[in-house]
Formats: sequence, C-alpha cells, structure tokens
Amino acid sequence: MKIKLLTLGIAMSFLTNQAQNIPLYIGTYTDGTSEGIYKLEFNPATGELSNLQLAGITQSPSFIAYSPNKKYLYAVNESLEGFVTAYKVQENGQLQFLNKVASNGKAPCHISLNKQGNKAVVSNYSGGTASIYSIARDGKLNEASQIFDFNTADRKSHAHSAQFFRDDLFIADLGMNTLYQYKLKNDTYELALPNIVKMEGNPGPRHFAMTKTGQFIYIINEYGSSVTSVKKTDTGFEQIDYDSTLDENYKGENSCADIHLSKNELYLYGSNRGENSIVVYKRNKIDGTIKKVQTMPVHGDWPRNFTLDPTGKFLLVANQRSHNITVFRIDAPTGKLSFLNEVKVPSPVCLLF
Repeated sequence: MKIKLLTLGIAMSFLTNQAQNIPLYIGTYTDGTSEGIYKLEFNPATGELSNLQLAGITQSPSFIAYSPNKKYLYAVNESLEGFVTAYKVQENGQLQFLNKVASNGKAPCHISLNKQGNKAVVSNYSGGTASIYSIARDGKLNEASQIFDFNTADRKSHAHSAQFFRDDLFIADLGMNTLYQYKLKNDTYELALPNIVKMEGNPGPRHFAMTKTGQFIYIINEYGSSVTSVKKTDTGFEQIDYDSTLDENYKGENSCADIHLSKNELYLYGSNRGENSIVVYKRNKIDGTIKKVQTMPVHGDWPRNFTLDPTGKFLLVANQRSHNITVFRIDAPTGKLSFLNEVKVPSPVCLLF
C-alpha cells in the first residue's frame, strides 16, 4: 500500500511540474542557423527551460508581441523590405500564419499592441518611420492606417520602440534623440509633444519602461549608456534623474538595449551590450529616482531583449552573439540577480511570455 501511495505521489508530482510549465517564445535573426520563431517550456517553480521547438518559420522575427488574450502573436520581419506578420497560437504552441503586411519602412525592429488588442504600432529603424495598424477580430492585421515619417532633410531618424498608454502613444527615436508623445483624437493619433523632455547631448533613446499609472517613464539610452528618468507633471513632463548603466570600472565600448521594471516597481533593470551585463537599480516609488545596486554579468555576449517571467521571480536574457538564453533568480528583498542556468538558442533577440 505504501509503495502504491509513493508511486501515486511521484506521478502526481511529475504531472504538476509538467502542468505548470509555461511557453516562452523567442524572436531571432535568421542570418545564421535560425529559421524563425522558437518556443521553450519554462518552469516558473525552478527557472528551468526545456523542449526547444521551432514554432514558426519566418524571416528575422527580431521582435514579437502577444495580443492581450494571448490567442495571437505578431512579429516584425526585420529586412530591407520590412514586413509585419500575424499568427494564431495553436493549442500545441505552434504558430499558424494568418497574414503579412508591409511595415512601411526598412528594418522594423519593434511592435507593441494596446490593451484592447485592436491596434498595433511598429517602429522601423532604418526607415525612420512608425506605422499604426488596426487588428481585425480574427487576429489579422489591416494595412497601416497611419504612417509617421520622422526623417528630415538634414537628419536621419531611427524609430526604435513605441508603447500605447491609455489614449497616448509614445515613440522613442534614437536618431532624432527624442521621445514623442501622441494623443488619440477621433481614432487618429496627433502629435502632442515632439520631445517630452530635452535630451542633452546625443544619448540615443532606445527603449523605455512606464509605471502602471504612467506617472514615471524610464528611458534607456543606447549611445549614452544611461537611463533618463522622467516624471509626468500637470503641464507635461520633467526629467528627475540621469544615471549611468555601467560599472564605474568598465572602460570599454557599450550600447544599451532594453529596460524593464520589476512587477512591484521597486526595481529597474537594463541591458548593456559590450559590458555584457544587466544593471539593477533600486527605485524610490515616491519621487521616482533610481540608485544602482548591482551589475550582473549576463553569462553571454550581446544581451539584447530580456524579460521577467509572469511570477516576477526570474529574469531571462537573450544573448544574441553567444546564442544562449540565461536565467537569473531575482532576490525579492533586494531586487538583485543570481545566475541559475542557460540554454542554447540560435541568435535569440526577443523573449515573450
């Protein structure tokens, strides 16, 4: 009887571990051995990654995003032609192609959706444009309803990322050294501020993270290896902080990439390509300022996008040049990282839970 109960317990434990695994989709560059979008199983109890599969064959899906209900997945195809592809997520995790539309600019590098899941915005790095799309009920992308061209006669734009927030749309332009704010009026986005704060020098705003209330915005600067902290005011926005992402002893070249807040918004994380690290800041939730508390090596080369798992207990990094994803445990009281494990994936760029 004891043996039967033990066997049953082991079986139930195995099934529980299997059931709690959640999918992690990986966007890649396909100029090497990668064939498109991959999928791994992530165990949020242990931080382990397993069962690598090719989920969808497509050209250089360098950034991917879910619909709010996770029934659909969208990918930019970072090429000279520039496309955006829509997929339906099947029960087995494979991606069913729905349709493809033009990104209206070369080298699309970022896509995000609004909370309603009926609009998407795509940033075209080489084209210097951003495109707004409406999304049909069946998940398909309609042709762009708006296209913003940020190039001028004497300056080249590099639109790099964009996010919706309620009726606002923010777009980071690395080439023009600015973060635009648009307002939704009669289903059309109109420019409200050409630069929410003045960027001194040429830091190169790339990605940004916003608090849930939208009161604070943290912009990671690719060229400046820095984070610009911004607070919303009654009349607009003001800069409240400017911090280096690098360890004081690091003297080499560096290009920042991605930035994320912890689930409780007490900590802020950024990725350094060159120093090959994740910088950790402790955040003052009252005044929004940040203070560096850790520089963690990524155990890889050229960390691009990174993400926090849905539990907020783990941070995962896509190391493009070393072809691996590294997993770190987050210490809840301090926000600091400790290395757990890694898995090999060809040219990983974007991670999506």
